[in-house]
Amino acid sequence: MMTLPHQSVAERIQHYREFYEHWTEQQARDQGSRCMNCGVPFCHTGCPLGNLIPDWNDLVYRGRWQEALVELHSTNNFPEFTGRICPAPCESACTLAVNQDPVTIEHIEKAIADRGWQEGWITPQSPAKRTGKTVAIVGSGPAGLAAAQQLCRSGHTVTVFERDDYIGGLLRLGIPDFKLDKDIVQRRVDQMAAEGVTFRTGVNVGGDELPADRLVNEFDAVVLSGGSTVPRDLQVPGRELQGVHYAMEFLVQQNKINAGETIPTGKRISAEGKRVVILGGGDTGSDCLGTSHRQGAEAVYQYELLTEPPTERASDNPWPYWPVVLRTSLSQEEGVIPGFGIMTTHLSGNSGHVKKLHAVKVQWGAPDESGRPQMQKIEGSEFDVEVDLVLLAMGFLCPEPTGLLAELGVKLDARGNVSNDDDKMTSVPGVFVAGDMARGQSLVVWAIAEGREAARGVDQYLMGQTSLPRVLAGALPRA
Repeated sequence: MMTLPHQSVAERIQHYREFYEHWTEQQARDQGSRCMNCGVPFCHTGCPLGNLIPDWNDLVYRGRWQEALVELHSTNNFPEFTGRICPAPCESACTLAVNQDPVTIEHIEKAIADRGWQEGWITPQSPAKRTGKTVAIVGSGPAGLAAAQQLCRSGHTVTVFERDDYIGGLLRLGIPDFKLDKDIVQRRVDQMAAEGVTFRTGVNVGGDELPADRLVNEFDAVVLSGGSTVPRDLQVPGRELQGVHYAMEFLVQQNKINAGETIPTGKRISAEGKRVVILGGGDTGSDCLGTSHRQGAEAVYQYELLTEPPTERASDNPWPYWPVVLRTSLSQEEGVIPGFGIMTTHLSGNSGHVKKLHAVKVQWGAPDESGRPQMQKIEGSEFDVEVDLVLLAMGFLCPEPTGLLAELGVKLDARGNVSNDDDKMTSVPGVFVAGDMARGQSLVVWAIAEGREAARGVDQYLMGQTSLPRVLAGALPRA
Protein backbone atom coordinates (compact mmCIF):
# COMPACT_ATOMS: atom_id res chain seq x y z
CA MET A 1 0.00 0.00 0.00
CA MET A 2 1.26 3.46 -0.87
CA THR A 3 1.97 5.52 2.21
CA LEU A 4 3.65 8.76 3.08
CA PRO A 5 7.44 8.68 3.11
CA HIS A 6 8.85 8.75 6.62
CA GLN A 7 12.13 8.86 8.48
CA SER A 8 14.10 5.70 9.15
CA VAL A 9 13.77 3.96 12.51
CA ALA A 10 17.29 4.94 13.52
CA GLU A 11 16.51 8.60 12.86
CA ARG A 12 13.01 8.95 14.26
CA ILE A 13 13.53 7.26 17.63
CA GLN A 14 15.97 10.04 18.50
CA HIS A 15 13.18 12.62 18.85
CA TYR A 16 9.47 13.10 19.59
CA ARG A 17 8.52 15.06 16.47
CA GLU A 18 6.27 13.85 13.68
CA PHE A 19 8.35 11.76 11.31
CA TYR A 20 6.13 11.63 8.23
CA GLU A 21 7.29 13.61 5.24
CA HIS A 22 5.00 15.19 2.63
CA TRP A 23 3.71 14.00 -0.69
CA THR A 24 4.40 16.09 -3.75
CA GLU A 25 1.29 17.58 -5.31
CA GLN A 26 1.56 15.10 -8.16
CA GLN A 27 1.65 12.14 -5.78
CA ALA A 28 -1.51 13.37 -4.07
CA ARG A 29 -3.25 13.95 -7.41
CA ASP A 30 -2.21 10.51 -8.65
CA GLN A 31 -3.67 8.94 -5.53
CA GLY A 32 -6.88 10.98 -5.85
CA SER A 33 -7.23 9.80 -9.45
CA ARG A 34 -7.60 6.21 -8.19
CA CYS A 35 -10.96 7.10 -6.65
CA MET A 36 -13.63 5.79 -9.02
CA ASN A 37 -17.20 6.79 -9.80
CA CYS A 38 -18.52 3.94 -7.68
CA GLY A 39 -22.15 3.02 -8.12
CA VAL A 40 -22.18 2.86 -4.33
CA PRO A 41 -19.20 4.58 -2.65
CA PHE A 42 -18.69 2.14 0.20
CA CYS A 43 -16.08 4.41 1.77
CA HIS A 44 -19.09 6.31 3.15
CA THR A 45 -20.21 3.23 5.06
CA GLY A 46 -16.86 3.10 6.81
CA CYS A 47 -16.77 6.77 7.80
CA PRO A 48 -18.57 7.80 11.01
CA LEU A 49 -18.52 11.43 9.85
CA GLY A 50 -20.11 10.74 6.48
CA ASN A 51 -17.19 12.49 4.78
CA LEU A 52 -17.71 13.31 1.09
CA ILE A 53 -14.65 11.28 0.17
CA PRO A 54 -15.11 10.82 -3.61
CA ASP A 55 -15.90 14.53 -3.96
CA TRP A 56 -12.70 15.85 -2.44
CA ASN A 57 -10.60 13.06 -3.96
CA ASP A 58 -11.78 14.21 -7.39
CA LEU A 59 -11.10 17.86 -6.57
CA VAL A 60 -7.54 17.01 -5.51
CA TYR A 61 -7.07 15.05 -8.73
CA ARG A 62 -8.17 18.15 -10.64
CA GLY A 63 -5.88 20.44 -8.63
CA ARG A 64 -8.79 22.34 -7.05
CA TRP A 65 -7.42 22.24 -3.53
CA GLN A 66 -9.33 25.10 -1.95
CA GLU A 67 -12.63 23.61 -3.10
CA ALA A 68 -11.51 20.25 -1.73
CA LEU A 69 -10.92 21.91 1.65
CA VAL A 70 -14.45 23.33 1.66
CA GLU A 71 -15.88 19.88 0.98
CA LEU A 72 -13.69 18.34 3.65
CA HIS A 73 -14.66 20.91 6.27
CA SER A 74 -18.36 20.50 5.48
CA THR A 75 -18.41 17.27 7.49
CA ASN A 76 -15.18 17.32 9.51
CA ASN A 77 -14.09 20.17 11.77
CA PHE A 78 -10.55 18.88 12.25
CA PRO A 79 -9.28 16.95 9.21
CA GLU A 80 -5.66 17.56 10.20
CA PHE A 81 -6.34 15.44 13.32
CA THR A 82 -8.13 12.58 11.57
CA GLY A 83 -5.61 12.72 8.73
CA ARG A 84 -2.93 11.81 11.24
CA ILE A 85 -4.47 9.54 13.89
CA CYS A 86 -7.62 7.97 12.45
CA PRO A 87 -7.24 4.24 11.58
CA ALA A 88 -9.16 5.02 8.38
CA PRO A 89 -12.12 2.60 8.38
CA CYS A 90 -13.07 4.34 5.13
CA GLU A 91 -10.06 2.76 3.42
CA SER A 92 -11.09 -0.72 4.53
CA ALA A 93 -14.47 -0.10 2.87
CA CYS A 94 -13.00 1.40 -0.34
CA THR A 95 -14.28 -0.43 -3.41
CA LEU A 96 -10.73 -0.91 -4.65
CA ALA A 97 -9.98 -2.88 -1.47
CA VAL A 98 -11.95 -5.80 -2.89
CA ASN A 99 -8.86 -6.94 -4.77
CA GLN A 100 -6.12 -4.30 -4.48
CA ASP A 101 -4.79 -1.51 -2.30
CA PRO A 102 -7.46 1.07 -1.41
CA VAL A 103 -7.19 4.76 -2.09
CA THR A 104 -5.05 6.31 0.66
CA ILE A 105 -7.94 8.46 1.83
CA GLU A 106 -6.41 9.43 5.16
CA HIS A 107 -3.23 10.82 3.61
CA ILE A 108 -5.18 12.82 1.03
CA GLU A 109 -7.24 14.27 3.87
CA LYS A 110 -4.07 15.28 5.69
CA ALA A 111 -2.63 16.82 2.51
CA ILE A 112 -5.76 18.93 1.96
CA ALA A 113 -5.84 20.20 5.55
CA ASP A 114 -2.12 20.92 5.72
CA ARG A 115 -2.28 22.84 2.46
CA GLY A 116 -5.24 24.81 3.77
CA TRP A 117 -3.20 26.01 6.72
CA GLN A 118 -0.13 26.63 4.58
CA GLU A 119 -2.05 28.74 2.07
CA GLY A 120 -3.94 30.70 4.73
CA TRP A 121 -7.32 29.36 3.65
CA ILE A 122 -8.25 28.28 7.17
CA THR A 123 -9.26 31.39 9.09
CA PRO A 124 -11.61 32.19 11.99
CA GLN A 125 -15.30 32.07 11.05
CA SER A 126 -17.18 34.18 13.56
CA PRO A 127 -21.00 34.26 13.41
CA ALA A 128 -22.74 37.29 11.94
CA LYS A 129 -24.78 37.73 15.13
CA ARG A 130 -25.13 36.18 18.57
CA THR A 131 -28.24 34.41 19.82
CA GLY A 132 -27.84 35.40 23.45
CA LYS A 133 -27.81 31.72 24.46
CA THR A 134 -24.95 30.30 26.51
CA VAL A 135 -23.53 26.78 26.34
CA ALA A 136 -21.02 25.05 28.61
CA ILE A 137 -18.83 22.29 27.20
CA VAL A 138 -17.24 20.06 29.85
CA GLY A 139 -14.14 18.42 28.40
CA SER A 140 -11.91 19.68 25.59
CA GLY A 141 -11.20 16.51 23.65
CA PRO A 142 -12.21 16.17 19.98
CA ALA A 143 -15.91 15.72 20.83
CA GLY A 144 -16.00 18.82 23.00
CA LEU A 145 -14.02 20.90 20.52
CA ALA A 146 -16.25 19.86 17.60
CA ALA A 147 -19.41 20.70 19.57
CA ALA A 148 -17.91 24.02 20.68
CA GLN A 149 -16.97 25.10 17.18
CA GLN A 150 -20.33 24.15 15.69
CA LEU A 151 -22.26 25.95 18.42
CA CYS A 152 -20.09 29.05 18.40
CA ARG A 153 -20.47 29.39 14.63
CA SER A 154 -24.24 29.10 15.14
CA GLY A 155 -24.11 32.23 17.26
CA HIS A 156 -24.19 30.82 20.76
CA THR A 157 -21.77 31.96 23.47
CA VAL A 158 -19.65 28.91 24.27
CA THR A 159 -17.36 28.22 27.22
CA VAL A 160 -15.19 25.10 27.29
CA PHE A 161 -14.14 23.82 30.73
CA GLU A 162 -11.07 21.58 31.04
CA ARG A 163 -9.77 20.21 34.33
CA ASP A 164 -6.22 19.89 33.05
CA ASP A 165 -3.93 22.80 32.20
CA TYR A 166 -4.03 22.06 28.47
CA ILE A 167 -6.84 22.19 25.93
CA GLY A 168 -7.28 19.16 23.69
CA GLY A 169 -7.95 16.19 25.96
CA LEU A 170 -6.27 13.03 24.69
CA LEU A 171 -5.27 14.89 21.52
CA ARG A 172 -3.01 17.03 23.68
CA LEU A 173 -1.89 14.73 26.48
CA GLY A 174 -2.66 11.13 25.49
CA ILE A 175 -1.39 10.88 21.90
CA PRO A 176 2.40 11.12 21.51
CA ASP A 177 3.88 14.11 19.74
CA PHE A 178 5.42 11.87 17.09
CA LYS A 179 1.90 10.98 15.94
CA LEU A 180 0.29 14.39 16.43
CA ASP A 181 2.41 17.48 16.96
CA LYS A 182 0.81 19.67 19.61
CA ASP A 183 1.25 22.81 17.50
CA ILE A 184 -1.29 21.20 15.16
CA VAL A 185 -3.80 21.09 18.03
CA GLN A 186 -2.98 24.55 19.33
CA ARG A 187 -3.56 26.33 16.04
CA ARG A 188 -7.13 24.96 15.97
CA VAL A 189 -7.64 26.08 19.56
CA ASP A 190 -6.34 29.52 18.60
CA GLN A 191 -8.73 29.62 15.64
CA MET A 192 -11.68 28.74 17.88
CA ALA A 193 -10.67 31.35 20.44
CA ALA A 194 -10.59 33.95 17.65
CA GLU A 195 -14.10 32.82 16.66
CA GLY A 196 -15.32 33.56 20.18
CA VAL A 197 -15.01 30.31 22.14
CA THR A 198 -13.86 30.86 25.73
CA PHE A 199 -11.50 28.25 27.18
CA ARG A 200 -11.13 27.78 30.93
CA THR A 201 -8.44 25.35 32.06
CA GLY A 202 -7.76 23.93 35.49
CA VAL A 203 -11.47 23.77 36.33
CA ASN A 204 -12.77 20.45 37.67
CA VAL A 205 -16.50 20.80 37.05
CA GLY A 206 -18.48 19.02 39.73
CA GLY A 207 -16.13 20.02 42.50
CA ASP A 208 -16.24 22.87 44.99
CA GLU A 209 -14.97 25.39 42.43
CA LEU A 210 -17.87 24.81 40.02
CA PRO A 211 -20.64 22.54 41.35
CA ALA A 212 -22.90 20.86 38.81
CA ASP A 213 -26.05 22.71 39.89
CA ARG A 214 -24.33 26.04 39.42
CA LEU A 215 -23.20 25.03 35.93
CA VAL A 216 -26.75 24.08 34.93
CA ASN A 217 -28.16 27.29 36.39
CA GLU A 218 -25.62 29.59 34.76
CA PHE A 219 -25.82 28.15 31.23
CA ASP A 220 -28.75 27.55 28.90
CA ALA A 221 -27.36 24.16 27.86
CA VAL A 222 -24.50 21.87 28.87
CA VAL A 223 -22.56 19.33 26.80
CA LEU A 224 -20.72 16.57 28.66
CA SER A 225 -17.67 15.45 26.69
CA GLY A 226 -15.30 14.26 29.40
CA GLY A 227 -14.38 10.98 27.76
CA SER A 228 -14.20 7.42 29.02
CA THR A 229 -11.49 7.77 31.62
CA VAL A 230 -11.79 4.77 33.95
CA PRO A 231 -9.02 2.39 32.77
CA ARG A 232 -9.33 -1.38 32.78
CA ASP A 233 -7.17 -2.64 35.62
CA LEU A 234 -5.04 -5.78 35.96
CA GLN A 235 -6.63 -7.77 38.77
CA VAL A 236 -3.76 -10.08 39.72
CA PRO A 237 -1.51 -10.53 42.75
CA GLY A 238 1.40 -8.12 42.62
CA ARG A 239 -0.55 -5.31 40.93
CA GLU A 240 0.38 -3.06 43.86
CA LEU A 241 4.12 -3.30 43.16
CA GLN A 242 6.01 -0.19 42.13
CA GLY A 243 6.74 -0.02 38.41
CA VAL A 244 3.21 -1.00 37.34
CA HIS A 245 1.37 1.91 35.73
CA TYR A 246 -1.60 2.69 33.57
CA ALA A 247 -0.63 3.62 30.02
CA MET A 248 -2.09 7.10 30.32
CA GLU A 249 0.06 7.88 33.36
CA PHE A 250 3.08 7.09 31.23
CA LEU A 251 1.98 8.86 28.04
CA VAL A 252 0.58 11.99 29.68
CA GLN A 253 3.76 12.47 31.66
CA GLN A 254 5.97 12.33 28.56
CA ASN A 255 3.74 14.78 26.71
CA LYS A 256 3.95 17.19 29.62
CA ILE A 257 7.74 16.86 29.61
CA ASN A 258 7.73 17.63 25.88
CA ALA A 259 5.65 20.70 26.67
CA GLY A 260 8.37 21.93 29.01
CA GLU A 261 7.15 20.69 32.38
CA THR A 262 9.50 19.19 34.95
CA ILE A 263 8.44 15.98 36.67
CA PRO A 264 9.82 15.44 40.19
CA THR A 265 12.40 12.64 40.22
CA GLY A 266 10.38 10.41 42.53
CA LYS A 267 7.32 10.59 40.28
CA ARG A 268 9.05 10.16 36.93
CA ILE A 269 7.97 7.08 34.94
CA SER A 270 10.76 6.23 32.54
CA ALA A 271 11.59 3.25 30.34
CA GLU A 272 15.24 4.25 30.02
CA GLY A 273 17.48 1.20 30.33
CA LYS A 274 14.54 -0.95 31.43
CA ARG A 275 12.82 -4.14 30.34
CA VAL A 276 9.27 -3.09 29.58
CA VAL A 277 6.13 -5.19 29.20
CA ILE A 278 3.10 -3.55 27.60
CA LEU A 279 -0.19 -5.35 28.20
CA GLY A 280 -2.54 -4.50 25.34
CA GLY A 281 -2.15 -4.62 21.58
CA GLY A 282 -4.18 -1.59 20.49
CA ASP A 283 -3.25 1.96 19.57
CA THR A 284 -2.53 2.94 23.18
CA GLY A 285 -0.15 0.01 23.54
CA SER A 286 1.55 1.04 20.32
CA ASP A 287 1.91 4.59 21.65
CA CYS A 288 3.55 3.23 24.79
CA LEU A 289 5.88 1.19 22.61
CA GLY A 290 7.03 4.16 20.52
CA THR A 291 7.49 6.26 23.63
CA SER A 292 9.52 3.52 25.33
CA HIS A 293 11.86 3.37 22.34
CA ARG A 294 12.42 7.12 22.49
CA GLN A 295 13.13 6.96 26.21
CA GLY A 296 15.80 4.33 25.62
CA ALA A 297 14.25 1.06 26.79
CA GLU A 298 16.51 -1.97 26.84
CA ALA A 299 13.80 -4.32 25.53
CA VAL A 300 10.04 -4.03 25.03
CA TYR A 301 7.51 -6.86 25.09
CA GLN A 302 3.92 -6.36 23.98
CA TYR A 303 1.42 -8.99 25.05
CA GLU A 304 -2.14 -9.41 23.79
CA LEU A 305 -4.76 -11.62 25.41
CA LEU A 306 -6.39 -12.49 22.09
CA THR A 307 -4.88 -14.94 19.65
CA GLU A 308 -2.87 -13.69 16.69
CA PRO A 309 -5.25 -12.59 13.90
CA PRO A 310 -4.87 -13.88 10.34
CA THR A 311 -2.86 -11.97 7.75
CA GLU A 312 -5.86 -11.90 5.40
CA ARG A 313 -9.61 -11.56 5.90
CA ALA A 314 -11.39 -14.64 7.18
CA SER A 315 -14.44 -15.94 5.31
CA ASP A 316 -16.76 -14.57 8.00
CA ASN A 317 -15.15 -11.12 7.82
CA PRO A 318 -15.89 -9.97 4.25
CA TRP A 319 -15.33 -6.60 2.60
CA PRO A 320 -16.46 -3.87 3.30
CA TYR A 321 -16.49 -4.67 7.04
CA TRP A 322 -13.52 -3.66 9.18
CA PRO A 323 -10.86 -6.31 8.49
CA VAL A 324 -9.79 -8.26 11.56
CA VAL A 325 -6.25 -8.94 10.34
CA LEU A 326 -2.73 -8.74 11.69
CA ARG A 327 -1.38 -5.20 11.58
CA THR A 328 2.09 -3.89 12.29
CA SER A 329 2.19 -0.33 13.56
CA LEU A 330 5.11 1.97 12.86
CA SER A 331 6.03 1.77 16.55
CA GLN A 332 6.15 -2.01 16.27
CA GLU A 333 8.41 -1.65 13.25
CA GLU A 334 10.81 0.16 15.56
CA GLY A 335 11.25 -3.05 17.54
CA VAL A 336 9.07 -5.23 19.76
CA ILE A 337 8.96 -8.73 21.22
CA PRO A 338 5.31 -9.61 20.57
CA GLY A 339 3.10 -12.19 22.19
CA PHE A 340 -0.48 -13.27 21.45
CA GLY A 341 -2.82 -15.40 23.50
CA ILE A 342 -1.04 -14.51 26.74
CA MET A 343 -2.72 -13.98 30.12
CA THR A 344 -0.86 -12.51 33.09
CA THR A 345 -1.35 -14.62 36.22
CA HIS A 346 0.64 -12.58 38.73
CA LEU A 347 3.56 -10.22 39.25
CA SER A 348 6.45 -10.63 41.65
CA GLY A 349 9.23 -8.36 42.82
CA ASN A 350 11.92 -7.37 45.26
CA SER A 351 11.82 -4.55 47.82
CA GLY A 352 8.35 -3.58 46.65
CA HIS A 353 9.31 -3.16 42.97
CA VAL A 354 8.15 -5.39 40.12
CA LYS A 355 10.81 -7.78 38.79
CA LYS A 356 8.91 -10.55 37.02
CA LEU A 357 5.70 -10.99 35.10
CA HIS A 358 4.23 -14.50 35.27
CA ALA A 359 1.89 -15.60 32.50
CA VAL A 360 0.24 -18.53 30.78
CA LYS A 361 -0.71 -19.03 27.16
CA VAL A 362 -4.39 -19.31 26.35
CA GLN A 363 -6.56 -20.41 23.46
CA TRP A 364 -10.07 -19.39 22.54
CA GLY A 365 -12.77 -21.98 22.00
CA ALA A 366 -16.34 -22.03 20.76
CA PRO A 367 -18.73 -19.30 21.95
CA ASP A 368 -20.95 -19.88 24.96
CA GLU A 369 -24.71 -19.27 25.07
CA SER A 370 -24.17 -15.50 25.10
CA GLY A 371 -22.01 -15.69 21.98
CA ARG A 372 -18.73 -14.91 23.75
CA PRO A 373 -15.75 -17.14 22.85
CA GLN A 374 -14.49 -19.18 25.78
CA MET A 375 -10.89 -18.80 26.94
CA GLN A 376 -8.91 -21.83 28.09
CA LYS A 377 -5.44 -22.00 29.58
CA ILE A 378 -2.96 -24.20 27.74
CA GLU A 379 -1.63 -26.73 30.20
CA GLY A 380 2.13 -26.56 30.73
CA SER A 381 2.51 -23.23 28.93
CA GLU A 382 3.34 -21.14 32.01
CA PHE A 383 6.32 -18.81 31.70
CA ASP A 384 7.76 -15.68 33.25
CA VAL A 385 9.73 -12.70 31.98
CA GLU A 386 12.02 -10.34 33.82
CA VAL A 387 10.63 -6.84 33.81
CA ASP A 388 11.28 -3.41 35.34
CA LEU A 389 8.23 -1.56 34.04
CA VAL A 390 4.72 -2.84 33.29
CA LEU A 391 2.35 -0.60 31.32
CA LEU A 392 -1.37 -1.39 31.33
CA ALA A 393 -2.85 -0.49 27.94
CA MET A 394 -5.98 -2.61 28.13
CA GLY A 395 -8.57 0.01 27.28
CA PHE A 396 -11.12 2.00 29.24
CA LEU A 397 -14.35 0.94 30.89
CA CYS A 398 -16.54 4.03 31.25
CA PRO A 399 -16.64 7.68 32.34
CA GLU A 400 -16.07 8.48 35.99
CA PRO A 401 -19.43 7.84 37.69
CA THR A 402 -18.67 9.99 40.72
CA GLY A 403 -18.35 13.76 40.83
CA LEU A 404 -20.06 15.57 37.96
CA LEU A 405 -22.22 12.69 36.68
CA ALA A 406 -23.39 11.81 40.16
CA GLU A 407 -24.18 15.44 40.98
CA LEU A 408 -26.15 15.90 37.78
CA GLY A 409 -28.02 12.65 38.32
CA VAL A 410 -27.87 11.65 34.65
CA LYS A 411 -28.99 8.13 33.81
CA LEU A 412 -26.26 5.65 32.91
CA ASP A 413 -26.58 2.60 30.69
CA ALA A 414 -25.57 -0.96 31.56
CA ARG A 415 -21.96 -0.26 30.60
CA GLY A 416 -21.72 2.87 32.73
CA ASN A 417 -21.89 5.29 29.82
CA VAL A 418 -24.25 8.28 29.84
CA SER A 419 -27.62 7.41 28.30
CA ASN A 420 -28.95 9.80 25.66
CA ASP A 421 -31.67 10.16 23.04
CA ASP A 422 -31.42 10.67 19.27
CA ASP A 423 -30.48 14.32 19.81
CA LYS A 424 -27.75 13.41 22.35
CA MET A 425 -29.76 14.78 25.28
CA THR A 426 -29.35 12.97 28.59
CA SER A 427 -32.08 12.20 31.12
CA VAL A 428 -31.59 15.75 32.48
CA PRO A 429 -33.25 18.36 30.20
CA GLY A 430 -30.75 20.75 28.68
CA VAL A 431 -27.79 18.49 29.42
CA PHE A 432 -26.30 16.73 26.40
CA VAL A 433 -23.46 14.24 25.99
CA ALA A 434 -20.94 13.48 23.26
CA GLY A 435 -17.95 11.27 22.52
CA ASP A 436 -16.58 8.41 24.58
CA MET A 437 -18.67 9.48 27.56
CA ALA A 438 -21.72 8.52 25.50
CA ARG A 439 -20.56 5.58 23.38
CA GLY A 440 -17.58 4.19 25.25
CA GLN A 441 -13.95 4.17 24.17
CA SER A 442 -13.80 4.77 20.44
CA LEU A 443 -12.04 6.56 17.59
CA VAL A 444 -11.27 10.24 17.13
CA VAL A 445 -13.50 10.27 14.06
CA TRP A 446 -16.41 9.01 16.14
CA ALA A 447 -15.70 11.67 18.78
CA ILE A 448 -15.92 14.46 16.20
CA ALA A 449 -19.11 12.96 14.77
CA GLU A 450 -20.61 12.77 18.25
CA GLY A 451 -19.65 16.36 19.00
CA ARG A 452 -21.26 17.59 15.80
CA GLU A 453 -24.41 15.62 16.52
CA ALA A 454 -24.61 16.96 20.09
CA ALA A 455 -24.20 20.51 18.76
CA ARG A 456 -27.13 19.95 16.44
CA GLY A 457 -29.24 18.72 19.34
CA VAL A 458 -28.29 21.69 21.50
CA ASP A 459 -29.08 24.20 18.73
CA GLN A 460 -32.47 22.56 18.16
CA TYR A 461 -33.18 22.64 21.90
CA LEU A 462 -32.22 26.29 22.31
CA MET A 463 -33.72 27.74 19.15
CA GLY A 464 -36.59 25.38 18.29
CA GLN A 465 -34.97 24.76 14.93
CA THR A 466 -31.48 24.22 13.55
CA SER A 467 -29.55 24.57 10.32
CA LEU A 468 -26.72 22.39 11.58
CA PRO A 469 -26.50 19.17 9.54
CA ARG A 470 -27.22 15.78 11.03
CA VAL A 471 -24.23 13.46 10.78
CA LEU A 472 -25.08 11.11 7.94
CA ALA A 473 -22.82 8.30 9.06
CA GLY A 474 -23.39 4.86 7.67
CA ALA A 475 -20.50 3.26 9.49
CA LEU A 476 -20.54 -0.50 9.48
CA PRO A 477 -19.93 -2.20 12.81
CA ARG A 478 -16.59 -3.83 13.35
CA ALA A 479 -17.01 -7.50 12.52
